[in-house]
Amino acid sequence: METKSLTHLAIIMDGNGRWAKARNLPRTAGHLAGLKALKKIIIASMKSEVKFLSLYAFSTENWRRPEAEVKYLMNLIASKLPGELKFYKKEQIRILVRGNKAKLPTETRQAIEKVEEATKDYNNLTVILCINYGGHDEIVESVKEIIKDNPSTEITPQTIREHMQYSDIVPTVDMIVRSAGEKRLSNFLLWESAYAELGFYDKLFPDWDESMINTVIEDYKTRIRKFGGIA
Repeated sequence: METKSLTHLAIIMDGNGRWAKARNLPRTAGHLAGLKALKKIIIASMKSEVKFLSLYAFSTENWRRPEAEVKYLMNLIASKLPGELKFYKKEQIRILVRGNKAKLPTETRQAIEKVEEATKDYNNLTVILCINYGGHDEIVESVKEIIKDNPSTEITPQTIREHMQYSDIVPTVDMIVRSAGEKRLSNFLLWESAYAELGFYDKLFPDWDESMINTVIEDYKTRIRKFGGIA
């Protein structure tokens, strides 16, 4: 089966801490550098055929990190996300946040709600930020929603997918990639990873730029997607 265009790309953004450590900088400097790289990735994605970009920003397990680091990340989201509204408007970028938003700090949640509302009509590129997100939680919550809607509903792969966040807006992911050389999914998009192409790259995320998106796209073009069939 011929590989189609890479419509939905998902990135596990890894290596911010290692980038900072290599430069004798605090981990917070790595997160800020990662944020700058992220904007380059968004711009590069707009230049390509990518229409949906999912980004693993903060996992359900990241709450285990030092309190000061978690607080910094939450404040970074609360300040930088609405701070880029002018850029989103200019480029017609829609922002969605996937994950359990109810458990986020109030300021972070309010910033998310503001940006989601302000960008809801844009469709040049949809950026899905996965914040307080976990693949296990997503599947469990989907099943809970099915049972809550109608306890007698048959639970099938289709009904599980239909009850996931933004399943009516965001197509299934085509390729999941990870920076910094690690080769695991770390609880990211577990349901959708069943037939997604996977890519693992050594470069730390703060060093990513347009050339890395081009590398990913060229890599994807070499894949033959059979979905259990034959080529």
